[in-house]
Amino acid sequence: MMYAYYPGCSLTESASEFDVSTRLVMAGLGSDLREIEDWTCCGASAVDSVSRLLSYSLPARNLVLSQQQMPGADVLVPCSACYLNHLRVTQEVQHDKELAVQLDEILDIEGMHYEFTGRVRHLLDVLLNDFGEDNIRQSVSHPMEGLVIAPYYGCQILRPYPVFDDPERPCSMEPIIRAMGARSLDWDQAGKCCGASLMATKRKAALVSVNRILDAAADADVIATVCPMCQMNLEAYQREASRAGGHRQEVPVLYLPQIMGLAMGMSASAMRLGTNLTMTTRLEEILFAGAAAAATEPA
Repeated sequence: MMYAYYPGCSLTESASEFDVSTRLVMAGLGSDLREIEDWTCCGASAVDSVSRLLSYSLPARNLVLSQQQMPGADVLVPCSACYLNHLRVTQEVQHDKELAVQLDEILDIEGMHYEFTGRVRHLLDVLLNDFGEDNIRQSVSHPMEGLVIAPYYGCQILRPYPVFDDPERPCSMEPIIRAMGARSLDWDQAGKCCGASLMATKRKAALVSVNRILDAAADADVIATVCPMCQMNLEAYQREASRAGGHRQEVPVLYLPQIMGLAMGMSASAMRLGTNLTMTTRLEEILFAGAAAAATEPA
């Protein structure tokens, strides 16, 4: 399967391990990711407060580039904020005629016209619905037996557009976790907000959210996420949140494709585990039990 690939800004910098592991896992499953040439920032979560039209035109340009380079191809977007911004364009332009006209006026500066016939797809959507549990299981060579994973979705990939899962009770990671031989933690924080960009503006409020999530994940060996901002908030601010809220147990936070890559026999170095800040002895024992045999294999 071929997908137009939009990595987004975070995956080229602070979340590069998400990008690398996604590319390797998707290749291991037999897919062909073709990065959109000349893509630009989609505006993240900040641009909308500056200009509503700019928040639509930035991702719209990326979709047009995708259409020009790979007509009709679905656009795979791992980052939750990037996914939401691109999906929002396709959803809103359908019934907002004025927006469609405005986008064409802006895109005309580069000789473009808004046209996109593919679908904007999140990584979870693609893994679940294009590959599925059985196909993923067949790619697993080092089952993660004994590993308890807290699947953390955050709030952006399913709100306000619940395209492939239930925002109140998300479960799209669970078949993937089963396929790896691990077990999902049954908890009530999977779709709760981590505080997002409040960590920069209202840190105390964000730390409360982070601490609540970490407390709920106490019985898990690792939290698996698919959002760069969620991963950063839960990992980089974990100690600060712990001091503020009384949480003391360290909880590792990895990207789902990192765990998948290890289960598929890829090495720990290929999955960039060295970039993660929170690793426990138990997690290393389980992960590296599977990764050790593949450590000398080419990734």
